Amino acid sequence: MTNPAPGAAQPAAGSVSTWPAVLTWRALTAPRMESVRVQLAGNRIKAAGRIIGGACSEHPAFSASYDLVTDESGVTRRLSLRSSVAGGERQCSITRDAEGNWLVENGTTPVRSTYAGALDVDVVLSPFFNTLPIRRLSLQNAADDVQVPVVYVNLPDLAVYDASLTYSSGGDGIHVLSPVSSSSIQVDHDGFVISYPGLAERI
Repeated sequence: MTNPAPGAAQPAAGSVSTWPAVLTWRALTAPRMESVRVQLAGNRIKAAGRIIGGACSEHPAFSASYDLVTDESGVTRRLSLRSSVAGGERQCSITRDAEGNWLVENGTTPVRSTYAGALDVDVVLSPFFNTLPIRRLSLQNAADDVQVPVVYVNLPDLAVYDASLTYSSGGDGIHVLSPVSSSSIQVDHDGFVISYPGLAERI
């Protein structure tokens, strides 16, 4: 049952009113930033972004770029990633067909799977990718508690596996339980992360 939650996503500093837009986040505990150009058309998202991290206890120095396209319902259709570390580069392509099958190609044997019915892709270290289920389910506008299967991508090695995230939205924000963290995040009225304690804040 979905109930109205007027406080779930109040307009705040950093909210965006015109699109396309460039959104940028700064990590809170590591030398890392993410910047992405986002185009919106209803629930359809097209995004091109980059994550840059300096060497630290969490990860080696790396640079990663991605291009994302969803369909008109906000379901991921295609994600292309490239990651670079001192030792070399990796590439990965993730696509979903109309029957709900995902194809992951990373230069080795292609993997085809339903990934437990996932409709979204999530990339570790990225606040941007939380927007996909939030906007698709309109969690910025309503109180709900949902379990979201995702195609989960690790950085910087681009390892891909299935995972499940829990989103609990209400008047005090949206609580996210992921394979690597648990935090209550704040989003703007469009469902994009403003603050993700322990991970990043938008600048």
